[in-house]
Amino acid sequence: MTAAPPPRTPGRYRVALVCLGNICRSPMADVVLAARVADAGLDDRVEVVSAGTGTWHVGEPMDRRAAALLTAEGYDASRHRAQQVLASWLVEQDLVLAMDHDNLRDLRDLGEADPDRVRLFRDFDPAGPGGEVPDPYFGGDDGFGTVLAMVERTSAALVAAVADVVG
Repeated sequence: MTAAPPPRTPGRYRVALVCLGNICRSPMADVVLAARVADAGLDDRVEVVSAGTGTWHVGEPMDRRAAALLTAEGYDASRHRAQQVLASWLVEQDLVLAMDHDNLRDLRDLGEADPDRVRLFRDFDPAGPGGEVPDPYFGGDDGFGTVLAMVERTSAALVAAVADVVG
């Protein structure tokens, strides 16, 4: 299992999930990870946020296909509004996880990025560590199902890693 870095503030942990527009991959991961954190009884100590590297969708809800799939699977996708990642997150968040290598590069271009804290989301994926979460935006509905399966699997492993360092 991949280890999570220690919290910056004892007893608290902040995870940021980042993709390109913050309407598909990172909000799906945000919703699923937050649900898994709550299921593990860690929601009083672990905060999950998401953002995009671009500004195209700031203020918009999640892509309708992503939201519909999450809702059908029992998740609440209604509260999401897209936002842009802030450079300050590189030093404020305990873990900043990019959905693909381009997003990771964009994060590193924002400023000094601790490689232990700024990584790929799928570094925690037990079935494919270090892989990318494919962007389903321009594809069909099946791409969203593929992303959801990756996100659910990776979120379960990520919660276990964070629980180890938060207590």
